[in-house]
Amino acid sequence: MMVVDVRDMPPEQWRLGVETRMLVSARNGARHLCIFEQWIAPGAGAPTHSHPVEEVLTVREGEAEMWLGGEHSIVTSGQSLIVPAGQLHGFRNSGTDMLHIHAVLASPIFEATVEGSTEVTRRWVQV
Repeated sequence: MMVVDVRDMPPEQWRLGVETRMLVSARNGARHLCIFEQWIAPGAGAPTHSHPVEEVLTVREGEAEMWLGGEHSIVTSGQSLIVPAGQLHGFRNSGTDMLHIHAVLASPIFEATVEGSTEVTRRWVQV
């Protein structure tokens, strides 16, 4: 049995104002899921991008402006956005406090393509 504690995971700076901690991925034995948490400073966030698999973004604390296609919504603590595979989406911290997001991807490897790019970013592959 493997127990994963976010406090044991080293933080990664993905972008300015965005700290990420991986919980579950191919790196620690997952076969079908990638689960991570992010702490996002006010005004920071994720650019418009897509994943080849479904994703669920849950706001744990704070407030986020999230978009899916051309539709924008404010998502607050306890609410989730379900992102279908291949759909362009993104978010930013629209509040004045730190935004805490819990993310789940239906793949053990994080893969994303930023809008307008053909380059795929891959994280947490097996080592």
